[in-house]
Amino acid sequence: MHRRPWIGWGALAAAALLGAAWLSRLDYARKISTDVLDLIPADEAAPELTLVRQLASQAEARTMLLELTGPDGRPAPAAAATRLAAELARDPAFDQALAIADPAARDALGREIYLQRLTLLFPRWLRERQVAYAATGRSPDGFVDWLAEDVTGALGRFLATPEALAFQEIVPADPLLLLPGVVGRLKGGLGLLAPGASSLSPALVWARLAASPLSEAGQAPAFTAIDRAAAAVGRDFPGLRVASTGVNKFAAASRARIERELRWLNTLSIVAVLAVALVFIRRVHRSLHLVPVVLLAVLGAWVCVTLVFDRVHILVFVLGSLLAGVAVDYGFYLFMQPPLRPDEDYWAKVRRLAKPLLASCLTTVAGFALLVGSELPFIRQLGVFVGAGLIGALGAAVIYFSTVSDPYLEAREFRGARRRSDGSRRTTRRLLVAAGLLALPGLALLQWRDDIRDLEIPSEGLQAEAARIHALFGDTSDRTVYLTFGRSVAEARESLQLFESWLQAAGGGRTVAVSPGALVPTAAELASAADFFRQHPEFPDRLRARLAAGGYETDGFAPFFEEYARQTTSPGPTDLAAAVESLQARLRGPASLVLHAGRPLSWFVTLATAAPAAAPPAGTHTVTASQLQSLNRIFSRYRQSALALSLTGLTIVGAGVFLAYGWRDGLRIFAIPCGAGLGVFGLFGWLGQPLNMFHLLGAFLGICLAHNYSIFTATSAYRGEPPPVSVRLSALTAAASFGVLALSGIPVVRALGLTVGLMVVTALLMIEFEHLAGLGKKP
Repeated sequence: MHRRPWIGWGALAAAALLGAAWLSRLDYARKISTDVLDLIPADEAAPELTLVRQLASQAEARTMLLELTGPDGRPAPAAAATRLAAELARDPAFDQALAIADPAARDALGREIYLQRLTLLFPRWLRERQVAYAATGRSPDGFVDWLAEDVTGALGRFLATPEALAFQEIVPADPLLLLPGVVGRLKGGLGLLAPGASSLSPALVWARLAASPLSEAGQAPAFTAIDRAAAAVGRDFPGLRVASTGVNKFAAASRARIERELRWLNTLSIVAVLAVALVFIRRVHRSLHLVPVVLLAVLGAWVCVTLVFDRVHILVFVLGSLLAGVAVDYGFYLFMQPPLRPDEDYWAKVRRLAKPLLASCLTTVAGFALLVGSELPFIRQLGVFVGAGLIGALGAAVIYFSTVSDPYLEAREFRGARRRSDGSRRTTRRLLVAAGLLALPGLALLQWRDDIRDLEIPSEGLQAEAARIHALFGDTSDRTVYLTFGRSVAEARESLQLFESWLQAAGGGRTVAVSPGALVPTAAELASAADFFRQHPEFPDRLRARLAAGGYETDGFAPFFEEYARQTTSPGPTDLAAAVESLQARLRGPASLVLHAGRPLSWFVTLATAAPAAAPPAGTHTVTASQLQSLNRIFSRYRQSALALSLTGLTIVGAGVFLAYGWRDGLRIFAIPCGAGLGVFGLFGWLGQPLNMFHLLGAFLGICLAHNYSIFTATSAYRGEPPPVSVRLSALTAAASFGVLALSGIPVVRALGLTVGLMVVTALLMIEFEHLAGLGKKP
């Protein structure tokens, strides 16, 4: 008998030491994620999400935009931006940086397009000329002669314009005017493709991170590098100030916000739980016996979830603060049950209470275990976290109180607490029933809003600064950015052609759009060019003769004819793929965002003004850059999946109750959690409260908690006793714990806390007014 406390302490100490040892060796930067995309499966097949993952790991998310100003608030000199870009480019935190006013990137892009003009530009040019010739109604046999004459005439007209001065050096190698033609088609989009556009401030710098902005390597080192570069440049430009924005700034702010909430939510939750306990417990200091139970439960949850999963989202630990309100249930029920007789052994009391303890714990754990089958990693992780915590709470409570010399916690007696008349009870019960019936029609009014923005941490200051800096870079609200994707460059280009046709029709001719797709031919254009090379080898001679007849020195066009001859020997898709990859490799700065050739998806960006309000058809494989609508559809599907899992889990919980207590009593016991859930959701419907997946998850948690209270109350009802004070304490501490979550600045955490808190309070009201008073004696 005297060895029992030592055995219990030894077991608890060993568990605590092993858990602490495991947690102390973890690399928390790698183990804990703050990336919103980690809430969604990595193997999600939806192409929209694949595209978002690409953008998050490539230039789009790794981009930082910087604005340089002087002491007077005006743009700093262009030399300061050039110097700052050079400093950042040398820092390992960045793999690229350039001043927007620097023409080097624009010139490099122009040179690459020029070198690849026959591969990239000729097929589309030829298709346009074929359409123009077909409109004349002439015989197909006369196309080559007409084309030579058309080229010569267009060349003469172009040379008579002022724009010809900018292209006079390349005309001998480009008499077809392929490069001037594509510049004309891209007019209005040069702010995207040509970062040296003069309309932009000279004091802007574009930079690309070397690491993901969602990792610590892409955050603090980058901010330090910017400060260091600004200080170095500021020595030559006194008063220099640098403002910046990027995904990494939002990610760093979210991480800091979540970490702060993780600390204060858990701390405040434990304080709230203990505060409620202290109000109802006679000997205040003895309530501290509940602290080890809660801490050991949370420790077990942390150890299990980090053992099972390679990477765990930090929201799991934020929501894990709910364990403070749940884990204490078993401690309350075990510690506050008086012995049947003064000499009753502690383990005899444990055996007497084993059925309600195991029934409440194991059925709840079974429900949470089912969440492990969810598609969402976050739901799986939360299922393991809470399930392990509940098992740890029960085990810790049973063992810990075996070490306490007097394992009975006496509650305070409140004057008048038991003086409610039967009449007042009946009246209150009728009012509760009426309120429930009034709430039920509200279920038909429920509104679901599956918005991935609910997973974000609001940061109004950063958002305002980002909007201001993006506007300086030409990103305005009247411009819509589309992304058209495919499994290859050719497939993406075909989709782009469909999208451009839809955009023209849906925009009623008012939409002005520009896309790098103007630089890439379609499969049909490429095939037509290959046929032309094969079927009309006489074109170079016809063109040479026509140029000579027009008064041109044909020897001056030798570079063109030599390159044309080389091109005709190896046209085809292989050359196109190589040309696009070469073009992509030369893109720097903002231009590097306009296209991607590779796996798993290739894509093109389209900029549009006066764009139609409607979303592009699914067949165009095009989405807006924000991705919100597409991701919300995916999020909605996950909510429906979570609903199916929750209903299955509740079925398991209900089946466990029916097996343990029979159909008649089991139905009444299970009616309390179900009634609480329906009542709260009916209230949400009447109030017009938009719901999301986390309200659904909160309902599941709330029903499991109310299920525990109902079972514990049923045990007392069988003995003809009122609801045990431990149930009242458990419910109030859970309400306090989840009430703390309702104060969170994170929308999904707030939704879960509010839902569970309301359900717990509703269940407690149902229990307090003897919903189970009529249960028969246990056979």
